Amino acid sequence: MIAAREPLHGRQDPVPIPTTEAALAETFDHFTRRKPTAAAALDATLVLDDGTGRPWTIRLERGRFSLTTGRARDAETTITSDPLTIAGIVRGKHSGMDAFLRGRLGVRGNLSLALTLDGIFDRRSRPSPRPHPGRVVAAGIDTFYLEAGAGDPVIVLHGLGATNASMVPTLAALSSGYRVLAPDLPGFGESDKPLASYDPAFFAGWLTAFMDATGITRAHLIGNSMGGRIALETALVAPERVSKLALLAPSMAFRRFRHAVPIVKFLAPEMGALPVPLLRPHIDHGVRLLFSKPERLHASWYDAAVDEFLRIFRTPRGRVALFAAARQIYLERPFGAHGFWPRLAGLRAPALFVWGDRDRLVPSGFARHVEEALPQARSIVLPDCGHVPQFEHPERTHALVRDFLSPARQDP
Repeated sequence: MIAAREPLHGRQDPVPIPTTEAALAETFDHFTRRKPTAAAALDATLVLDDGTGRPWTIRLERGRFSLTTGRARDAETTITSDPLTIAGIVRGKHSGMDAFLRGRLGVRGNLSLALTLDGIFDRRSRPSPRPHPGRVVAAGIDTFYLEAGAGDPVIVLHGLGATNASMVPTLAALSSGYRVLAPDLPGFGESDKPLASYDPAFFAGWLTAFMDATGITRAHLIGNSMGGRIALETALVAPERVSKLALLAPSMAFRRFRHAVPIVKFLAPEMGALPVPLLRPHIDHGVRLLFSKPERLHASWYDAAVDEFLRIFRTPRGRVALFAAARQIYLERPFGAHGFWPRLAGLRAPALFVWGDRDRLVPSGFARHVEEALPQARSIVLPDCGHVPQFEHPERTHALVRDFLSPARQDP
């Protein structure tokens, strides 16, 4: 143990602070006695680097833990921070997710594994405001999700090419007052990747099955980009399951720029089974284009996001799912008997639309069309904001969402 001096009743008293080694020993002793169920399904190797020059390798084999000094070459995840933060997370005293959001902790490799471990390290009884991992089978699809908090259920849905990690700011912001679930959508992250249509109807069917599997009769839905489109579809086909919708730059059926439809129809998603070379700098550049001012975000966030995208994209099933979902977004019919915009006018759930005025993917000009179709909905354009408002302007975005979801708020 090492000691630090903190003021206590006007005096300077030594306060013991565990080293990473002591924290790991304490935690592993706890795990040996308690055997957390979430760890029972894990086979993984990760490295903890507290910056002292003495990294540690943790191996998990179906609930069994082993610890060695040094950096394993086969580690799929490396977590870096300062000694006090690492020790606090390992002992379950501090949230690794919060440290990540504050830029005090970096993750390279498998971000999902890091989030899973954060929940396992939390020793408090559930429900907890910190996310815990879970798995259910929904519509025949093995689905990974994070869950935190207690109260009215809220399901947060990520966008195309992302994972539930892109919704952790929203999960963290709402978990003090709601039961928040953040699933990896089918085809993405740690969820199964079946050969499927990946159109809005497919995702809506899966989402209602996911609600059944997690014991949820009715929920608020919050979706970013493609996740917003899935939330809308679910509210249209199963209105009895949806309380309110908060839609963050939701993808909408293109009204213009449809000249490439014949070409896109010709391109089969199964072509994604072939290897597709991608250079890391190109992905990093593409991620930064999602934001109005990329420099607002911590550099460690970009490292983690690019690693996570490449990890999934390098699998054939991951590429096929991504191509299939992207194809469906572009090909969706805007008008006609079953077109998106005529159907949108039939939405009955109270809805909040949040747009970014510098969004390159879903232009804020869509707000005008939404207001025409849904005059009763709230539609807000955030200034100096790109496609991911929950990361770029988290305080403003989540203040809007909390106000909208508040039971005291009366919506038509």
